[in-house]
Amino acid sequence: MFKTFVTFFRGKNFEAVEAFADAHALTLLDQQIRDAGADLDRARRALAIARAQDDAESKRIEGLAARIADLETRASQALGAGREDLALEGAEAIAALETDLAGARAAAASFGRECAKLKAMTAGAERRLVELERGRRAARAAEAVRRLRSQGEAQLGGGTSALRDAEATLKRLRERQLEDEAATQAIEAMEGASGADLVADKLEAAGFGDATRPTAKSVLERLRNRNAA
Repeated sequence: MFKTFVTFFRGKNFEAVEAFADAHALTLLDQQIRDAGADLDRARRALAIARAQDDAESKRIEGLAARIADLETRASQALGAGREDLALEGAEAIAALETDLAGARAAAASFGRECAKLKAMTAGAERRLVELERGRRAARAAEAVRRLRSQGEAQLGGGTSALRDAEATLKRLRERQLEDEAATQAIEAMEGASGADLVADKLEAAGFGDATRPTAKSVLERLRNRNAA
């Protein structure tokens, strides 16, 4: 029974951890990306130091090779002059330098392979970090849309919707704007009737000029013509 309780609580603890991770996934992702970026920066610095050391070792190898070449020339000249004692000392120095050179070349080759591996790993980490950044932006946008949708659904379930309320408000605003525009046009049309228009109407009523509107006289004349026809 005790084992069953232990298993149960372990399961509940796992569920709690999973629920916490799901609820704070974006926060966790942000921190994990920051940690990965910090690791990548350290790797870049390590690679830069390794390259500097590799360059220094290459220069040391060049220096050893130059010293060996110089000693070989001098030892050969000593042999030619019959100074085998000096030539022997030169040969001993050359042998020591060649041993040192061989070890330096082996170390440089191994170091170069490690630098190449580190460079490849750093480049791979950079690509992965770029993909993570892109994925993080997409996940954050998707999460914002999901929250908006869930909020809208929750509000719809309660009988109201912020989106629908906003749409209704916009509709009323547009209708009011159209009414204001129509009223403004009507006022402008009324204001457009100048004193000259009023004088023209007065002259027309007095019988001067062509009639622009029907009068009792014109209607009566039309009826007479109809009867005569």
